[in-house]
Amino acid sequence: MAEAERAPIGRSLRYFLRAQRFPLSIVVLAVGILLAFFALLDFTPLSQIPSFHAINQVTDQTAAGGPNYDLAFVLAGPLIIIVGAYLVGAYYLARRRFEHLMLSRSKAEFLRNLPEIEEILWDLTPADEARYTERKSELRIRR
Repeated sequence: MAEAERAPIGRSLRYFLRAQRFPLSIVVLAVGILLAFFALLDFTPLSQIPSFHAINQVTDQTAAGGPNYDLAFVLAGPLIIIVGAYLVGAYYLARRRFEHLMLSRSKAEFLRNLPEIEEILWDLTPADEARYTERKSELRIRR
């Protein structure tokens, strides 16, 4: 028996990234917030609180002659927060607009919105593409 052919790793990775777009954008935002929090811990009086002192020993190793990672966190944290906020916001806006356009009842209105829907689908998941294709078949649109 012939074994089923597997998709190339690049295609599988792209599909995974598109299918998990929203959870991954939340993770990026959370990582940015965490890095900014670590930087804030080191450069404010919060570093004197005993419960945060253990965290500071790991991220700021200058006392032992090591590197101070908090300096990198000062720059990386806010940048990653901006990227994560953009990804989350773009997904929410695309999702909201897509749901609104998919609720159109008339075929003529749906046809007018086809280019916009297809553009929005770039920011959404493959499941949304399947919904779009199903909706087109319900309205008997061949495009």
